[in-house]
Amino acid sequence: MAAASFLPWLVLAMAFVAAVQIVRRGRLWMSGRRAKVDWLGGLKALPKRYLVDVHHVVDRDRSASRMHVPVAGGLVLACGLLLLGLVPALAASRIYWVPVGIGFAVMAAGVLLVARRRYPRAMPRLSLGRYQRTPVYLGTFAVGGLLVASLAALGDPLPSLSFGFLIVTAAGGLALAAQAATGPMRHALAGAAHLALHPRPERFDAALPKGRATGLVPIDLDGAKLGRDQPADFAWNRLLSFDACVQCGRCEAACPAFAAGQPLSPKHLIADLAAAAGGGHRSPYAGNPYPNEAARDPSGGLHQPIIGPAAMIHPDTLWSCTTCRACVEECPMMIEHVDAIVDLRRFQTLERGAVPGKGPDVLDNCRLADEPNGHALETRTDFAAGLALPIVPGGGETDVLLWLGQAAFDMRGQRTLRALITLLAHANVDFAVLGDKERDCGDLARRLGDEATFQTLARANIAALSAVRFKRILTADPHALHTLRNEYPAFGGTYEVVHHTAFLDGLVAAGRLTPAQLSGPPITYHDPCYLGRYNGEFEAPRALLDALGLDRREMARSGRASMCCGGGGGAPTTDIPGDRRIPDLRMAQARETGATTVAVACPQCTAMLEGVTGTRADVKDVAELLLEAVEAGRTVERHADRREVEPA
Repeated sequence: MAAASFLPWLVLAMAFVAAVQIVRRGRLWMSGRRAKVDWLGGLKALPKRYLVDVHHVVDRDRSASRMHVPVAGGLVLACGLLLLGLVPALAASRIYWVPVGIGFAVMAAGVLLVARRRYPRAMPRLSLGRYQRTPVYLGTFAVGGLLVASLAALGDPLPSLSFGFLIVTAAGGLALAAQAATGPMRHALAGAAHLALHPRPERFDAALPKGRATGLVPIDLDGAKLGRDQPADFAWNRLLSFDACVQCGRCEAACPAFAAGQPLSPKHLIADLAAAAGGGHRSPYAGNPYPNEAARDPSGGLHQPIIGPAAMIHPDTLWSCTTCRACVEECPMMIEHVDAIVDLRRFQTLERGAVPGKGPDVLDNCRLADEPNGHALETRTDFAAGLALPIVPGGGETDVLLWLGQAAFDMRGQRTLRALITLLAHANVDFAVLGDKERDCGDLARRLGDEATFQTLARANIAALSAVRFKRILTADPHALHTLRNEYPAFGGTYEVVHHTAFLDGLVAAGRLTPAQLSGPPITYHDPCYLGRYNGEFEAPRALLDALGLDRREMARSGRASMCCGGGGGAPTTDIPGDRRIPDLRMAQARETGATTVAVACPQCTAMLEGVTGTRADVKDVAELLLEAVEAGRTVERHADRREVEPA
C-alpha cells in the first residue's frame, strides 16, 4: 500500500487526538457558571465572525495577515482534501494528489512567514517556549505532506522514501493535535468555539451602536458572591475565552500601563487566568513578565483565589488597568480583557474592601456626597457666574439637557464648560442643566468595582432625569456620555446622549455657528478612549478642527489605535507606580508631530495631559478652539457692519 494512502487516516487520527484533548478542556470550561448562549445563532454566525470580523483585526498587522492566511488556509485545504482520499478510487488517482500537494505547499509558504517572525530572534511581544516550537511542528507537517503528495502524484517511484516522509508528517501532525487543549494550537479550536459562543455577541452586530457592545453588565447585588474571585466564578464561556488566546502580544504592545512599566501585561493576565483554571502553571509562562512585578505564588486552581499577594495575579496588576480597551480592540480573538478585570475588581472592592491608594476615600465620597471629591452638589453651577445657565425645574422642559459632570468642580474643566455654554448661547440653543439634582454618573465607582454605589447613583440620576422633559442629553465628558448612553438603559434610563464635539459639528454644518479660519502652528488631536474606542466617535472632533483651517497632524497612535492618557478606570486614584507616567508617553507622541497644541475632547484627558511637566504642547479642548474661531468671526462681522454704516 502506498504511503500517501495513509495520509487521510493520519488526518482522522489528528482529529481524534485533538477531540480528546478539547473534550478534556471542555469539561474544565463547564465548571464555570451558567451562561445564556444562542448556540444556533452563534454557530450560524461563526464563518462571518472568523473570516470577516477576525480578519479585519488581524489585517491591521499585515505581516500577521500574510502569515495567517496561507498557514490556516493551506492546513484546512490540505486536510479537507485528504478526507476525500478516504474514497479508495480517489486516493488511487495521481491527479487527486496534485491539489493536495498545492494545499501543503501553500501551508509551507505560510510557515516560512511564521518562522521569519520568530527566528533567529522573535518579535518582542511574542511568547516563546512551546510557541517557539510550533513553527517546527507546522513546517514538519506541511513539508512532509508536500513531499508525500508530490511523490504520489508522480506515481510513488520511491516507496521507501515516501514512507519516511510519511513518518515525518505524522510526527508533526500529531504534535500539533496534542496541543489542542493546553498548547499553542489551543486557540484554533477554543478560538472558534469562543467566537461562536462569545459573551458579547453584540460586538459582531454592525447594526447596533458601538457603545452597546462596550457597556459593563450589571451584577445581582443580592447574589451569594459579588464579583469574581476564583476561575470557577466566571461564566463557562468566559473560561473558554481565556483559552482562545494565541499569545500574539498585540494587546501587550497596545497597553499603556505595560508601556509605562506598571505591573500589567494583558497577555500575561489572560494566560494566568487560563492557567489558574487548569490548575496553575504546568510550564513557565514564556512571554514578557509583568513589569516591576511583585513576588507571587505561580500556582492556582479552579477553586482557588486568583488575586492576592500570594496568588497567581498580584493586586497591583489588577489596579494598573485604565480600562482603555486598547487590548480588546487589538485582540484578533476578540477576548474581553476589561470585563474580566472589572469582575475581579468587584470582588476586591465589594467583598474585601481592598481598593488601593485614594480609592477608599473616593468611594466614600460617592456614597456619602454623591460626588467623588465630596463637593456639595448645590455648588455644581457656581463656575458659571456671569453666564446665562438656566436650571430646568422639576416638571420643566428643555430641548437640550446639558450634563455638566465632574468638570464643573475642576478649574480647568470649567474653562471648557464655559466655552461650550457660550457657544450654545451664540447658536441660540434651548438648553438647561439639572443643577443640584445632577449627581455623579457613577463611572468612576463602577470602574473601581463598586457596583453597589454605581447602581445607587444611576437610579437616583434616572429619577432626576424622569422628573424633567428633554429631547437629548449633551455632555463634554466621554465617560458620562458612555455611562448615560450605554449603561443606564439596564436600569430603565434610555436616552439620546450626544458628545459636545458631535453637537457642535452639527451646529457648524447647519450654519448656526460661523467660525473664522484660524492660523498658526500645527495642531494634533488626542482621541479619548471613552469617545473613540468605546463609542466609535472619531470624525466629529476632526471635522471641527478642519473647519477652523488648522494644520492638523495625526499622532503615530490615533483613532482606534490611540494611546490612553492614563486617566481612565480610576488609575489616577489607585496610582500604581511604574517606570514612567502614561501621560508623559502620550505627550511625547504628540511632540513627534511637531504640533504646539494638543486638541482634546475630554476633561479627564485635559487634566492628565496638562499635568505633564517640562516643555510640552498647549492643551485645549475642541470647544475652546471653536469659540476662539467663532469670536474671531463675530469680530470680523462687527467690523464689516461698522464700515457699512460709516459715511463716505
